[in-house]
Amino acid sequence: MIPALAPPAPRGVFRHSPWDALPAALAAGHGALLLLAPPAPLVAVGLWWNSNTVSHLFLHRPFFRSRAANRLFASYLTLVLGIPQTVWRDMHLAHHAGVPWKPRLSGPVLAEVTLVLGLWAVLLVTAPHWFLTGYLTGYAGGLALCWLHGFYEHARGTVSHHGRLYNRLFLNDGYHAEHHARPSAHWTELPADDRAGPWQTSRWPPVLRWLDAFGLTGLERLALRSRLLRRFLLAAHERAFRDGLSDLGPVHRVAVVGGGLFPRSPLVLRRLRPDARLVVIDADAGHVEAARRFPVGDTEFVTAVYDPDRHTGFDLVVIPLAYVGDRARLYRDPPARFLLVHDWVWRRRGTRGTVVSVLLLKRLNLVTR
Repeated sequence: MIPALAPPAPRGVFRHSPWDALPAALAAGHGALLLLAPPAPLVAVGLWWNSNTVSHLFLHRPFFRSRAANRLFASYLTLVLGIPQTVWRDMHLAHHAGVPWKPRLSGPVLAEVTLVLGLWAVLLVTAPHWFLTGYLTGYAGGLALCWLHGFYEHARGTVSHHGRLYNRLFLNDGYHAEHHARPSAHWTELPADDRAGPWQTSRWPPVLRWLDAFGLTGLERLALRSRLLRRFLLAAHERAFRDGLSDLGPVHRVAVVGGGLFPRSPLVLRRLRPDARLVVIDADAGHVEAARRFPVGDTEFVTAVYDPDRHTGFDLVVIPLAYVGDRARLYRDPPARFLLVHDWVWRRRGTRGTVVSVLLLKRLNLVTR
């Protein structure tokens, strides 16, 4: 990731930080690439990358001290991306404000549309084959990638991705929840805001987040449709929980993190510890609604990102295999007297543990203070 740096006092050409020379230079490189008439996939990736990095950063905090320079750079981005930047800015700021975007015709919009249509006319005359088969195909593909990117940034709430490689290549775009909390923050400051969380995060960058459907969440969704699979999951987890809870003594208040969708942990705990007060903490409201349909008794549901510093007062906390956060910290400093952590079958940690299922590659580790 680009390191968190406090932008120094404005000097010279750049208004906010000398770091803005990096996206400006990368935008110049994007334009140079297009001069080589690249194939459609490169056109698509370039449009998607620039729209979510350089163009996005620029619309929030224009790079240059000079208004004329900012207008010139916006015109350049309009030509490189084929997207009028005034329209893109209005749409995006409406998104941040949580209001519908209303198209409006203005002088800048007309000027930028004229620039795009003029460039396309020149390309149609001078390079018709590339324009029709390379550029326009790539342009459509780039817009599709942008839609996919934006959809999965917010499909389950505003979600961040903290992977280092992605944030280096995409100029800290992965810090999306942090960006929404402070839209005016300079892009180099966003990694520091990570510590002000908790933020809902994903292991996947936005454009790849559909892969979650094939992971642990996908398995749970499959369980919702299969009574046989639900029975298998409940039986395997009940054996593991029975072993993990043995000899613990009284457990009055239990937090189940991420216990929505198919709530196997609450169902098992309700059988094994019927007198305990169960609280399910899940950031996905849809998962919570799905879990409420199961016979979990008077279980309390909290729609929130689990924060061990905020969600306190529990005798036992249950952590899912799909937990996105600092799992090592939970092992080092358990947030409750007892902690049950679902982990991969080869990761033996804590006081004791038991295998949930070899087929699921899963074990349950007990950690005590």
